[in-house]
Amino acid sequence: MSETDPHIHVEQKVMQAGAAYRNMIASTLGAVPDAPSVVATGCGLQVPYAMTSPRPESVTCLACREHAHREHLRFAEQVERLSRMPGAPVTGDQAAKAAQWARDLAKRFSG
Repeated sequence: MSETDPHIHVEQKVMQAGAAYRNMIASTLGAVPDAPSVVATGCGLQVPYAMTSPRPESVTCLACREHAHREHLRFAEQVERLSRMPGAPVTGDQAAKAAQWARDLAKRFSG
């Protein structure tokens, strides 16, 4: 971990980062996970959690932006693929909305 790194990064596990994910876990399990003090980032560094953001407009590390872009596109493809499987827990419309959300976020990370 570099104390002089001025960049804002994304967590390596982009789709499991941020308050929305922690809120989902809390509502599902009834327990609130603590935010870690240090996290692995998309660019491979270990940085303080406070130096990360799930918001594209806040991320200043180019490698992390590229990582988040790829991860959101991968998520969109997975959602669409899984929605076509027999017995899928989401409808095609729900999957299309989720995939579009992920692609929109990927676009914000690339721009």
